[in-house]
Amino acid sequence: MTDPARGADPTGDGVRVADDDGVRTVTLDRPARLNAFTASSYRALASALDAAGADDTVRVVELVGAGRAFSSGVDLDALADAADQDEFRDAFAVLLRALTEFPKPLVAGVRGAAVGFGTTLLLHADVVLVADDARLRMPFAALGTAPEAASSVLLPAVVGPQRAAELLFTSRWIDASEAVRSGLAARRCATGDLPAELRSLTREIAAQPPAAVAAAKRLLRSGRAELVRAALQREDDAARALRSELGPLSRARAATSKRGVTDR
Repeated sequence: MTDPARGADPTGDGVRVADDDGVRTVTLDRPARLNAFTASSYRALASALDAAGADDTVRVVELVGAGRAFSSGVDLDALADAADQDEFRDAFAVLLRALTEFPKPLVAGVRGAAVGFGTTLLLHADVVLVADDARLRMPFAALGTAPEAASSVLLPAVVGPQRAAELLFTSRWIDASEAVRSGLAARRCATGDLPAELRSLTREIAAQPPAAVAAAKRLLRSGRAELVRAALQREDDAARALRSELGPLSRARAATSKRGVTDR
């Protein structure tokens, strides 16, 4: 069994895993970059989810971020420097497939910033806990791009169409209290208590009959995969159109937003 306090990053791509009594903790582990995603870390997280889904000893997956943030989304420096940006899009598609098809409970614990995909990733979790210092943001309009990760259908399903529109149109921050009120998180806790709260919840889930839990997830997610796949295609088409239309303006906005990614 992997030491849960330390874990292992078998790929070296910024995703660390650790097992403890049927719970696999997956840690986004690029703290110096606020756990921003590269193409490699997209694929590493997809691989971690696929491995957990296929491992009969794993009953629930706990997803957290190392350091002071959950995730600041895509690593815009890595994206800008990439010789082939299609690599990012292909890796992102692989991860969204893994999230959509993941058959076991996925519980996320958020402290600090969750920006862009750091927030839309949470829409694919079954339960989300937020620490008091958590703050969420979907800055797609400010970046001159379209919503992603099927957030155009998953966000209104969670918070309602008007609140989803307001959040996506303004790119504003969401604090922990609002995340709970709007349904983006199940509950909040003191920042220092988040690991213990997560541990208690995931161990409680892991103690249930796995077949019954899997059946509950299948029923809760019935029909959702088709909606997600259709939304991903529409979002990709919209993002491509905006890249063509906005060009340098979109890149300038991205550079400005990147500098202030953790500002309130």
